[in-house]
Amino acid sequence: MRHEQMEVWQRSKQLSVEVYRELKGLRDFGFKDQITRSALSIPSNIAEGFERFTEKEKFRFVSIAKGSCGEFATQAIIGIEVGYIPEPIGQRWRQEAMLLSRMLGSLLNSLSHSPHK
Repeated sequence: MRHEQMEVWQRSKQLSVEVYRELKGLRDFGFKDQITRSALSIPSNIAEGFERFTEKEKFRFVSIAKGSCGEFATQAIIGIEVGYIPEPIGQRWRQEAMLLSRMLGSLLNSLSHSPHK
């Protein structure tokens, strides 16, 4: 299966697009860079993992994507608290990140039981 066909990649790509659009005008470039990079890291690492040759490499990059979900969810909470992200948007992003994390956890579980590992 190609990564573009996977729901977890499609949803994480859409989340990244939303983050870039919402924060386009944010002047705190340090925060903006960090949160957009963590959001972008999720679909990017899924894609990179699925382009690798071994199941071990695929597992590693999907695991990095899962870690980026936690990083992004934390940054969304901080963004709400400092007033950069409207609470309804930030909470929706955080919930989506946690859903993506669960989806990636399931994918990692299936990869760890793959006979090709």
